[in-house]
Amino acid sequence: MENLGLGMDLFGGIFKGKKVLVIGDSGFKGSWMCIWLNALGADVYGYSLPVKTERDNFATTGLAKKIHHTDGDIRDFTSMKAFFQKVNPDFAFHLAAQPLVLQSYNDPIETFSTNVMGTVHFFECVKATPGIKVAVNISSDKCYDNKEWVWGYRENDPMGGKDPYSASKGCAELIFSSYQHSFFQNSECGIASGRAGNVIGGGDWAENRIIPDAFRAFIGKEILSVRNPFATRPWQFVLEPVYGYMKLAEKMWQNPGQFTGGWNFGPLDNNNYSVGELLARVQNYIPQLNIHSPELDGKLHEAHLLKLDISKAVAMLKWRPLLNFEQTVDFTVQGYLDEIEKKKDLFEARIRQIEHYTSFIHSNVSNFISA
Repeated sequence: MENLGLGMDLFGGIFKGKKVLVIGDSGFKGSWMCIWLNALGADVYGYSLPVKTERDNFATTGLAKKIHHTDGDIRDFTSMKAFFQKVNPDFAFHLAAQPLVLQSYNDPIETFSTNVMGTVHFFECVKATPGIKVAVNISSDKCYDNKEWVWGYRENDPMGGKDPYSASKGCAELIFSSYQHSFFQNSECGIASGRAGNVIGGGDWAENRIIPDAFRAFIGKEILSVRNPFATRPWQFVLEPVYGYMKLAEKMWQNPGQFTGGWNFGPLDNNNYSVGELLARVQNYIPQLNIHSPELDGKLHEAHLLKLDISKAVAMLKWRPLLNFEQTVDFTVQGYLDEIEKKKDLFEARIRQIEHYTSFIHSNVSNFISA
């Protein structure tokens, strides 16, 4: 089968020739998903706000020339609904969000209007577009009521959130559940929600994220100020959850009723590392990076410990994270160095990373079969 290196066989060829709508295609995860879908032969349509900086993955890879992109705001229901009905896609993925915890303190109205009402608008659009067979809402691990316990959160654990961002994601999950039970119980369209967090990889230049901050400091020859080097996070390379979202969509295409609901996509239990450990690994590549950690007193609340139980995805989707911590950082750093060095076509560099990542999947086929 063609394009094996890009994982065509991993999804049974279901995306080839299909209309796939990605809400939030100009964002970090959305742009990576669009690159992969485009390479698999999908007819990709994107809808999102313009990029925030010319460094963003969508801009540097020239993705607007590869897919059908339309600038749009998910808070504008009328325009979004018209776009859905014009495209009439087979698949719809919702990745648009205000994704930053600290920004949610600065502008909670933007955060709630985007993450809460944006989710309502997405499912209303799906409900009003009869051609859609699969719709996947992309959420966050921060949707759970985080008690900072040592075991992972399961899909049926309570939603919550102390900061506005986390609360908005908890609300978005309740909205998903409401639409699932109220409107999609006997629908030909299957809906699901994928939950992942602390995703890293080349092309992310968002403010107040540790890896983008590190490379900004490196490029500008500045000191990186680290809020909390002891906070532990479930770090994962961007293609790990994107593969999970696409695998979920494949399963739902085949049997929507069996695979609806919430799904966690995170690293293995022993792959939770602190911010300090993450930066130490990055410094192996860029030892010039100068790091300082100020006192933490009086800082805004951020979770110190958070991890997901991924048993459901492993058992039912035959999905599992494949990269260990070192490989996760290696993939990530290489993605940034590809940008900084500017020696190659960045779209093609991303394709090469997708090929490299899918080689890990193909080499672990026996693990999937036995899972």
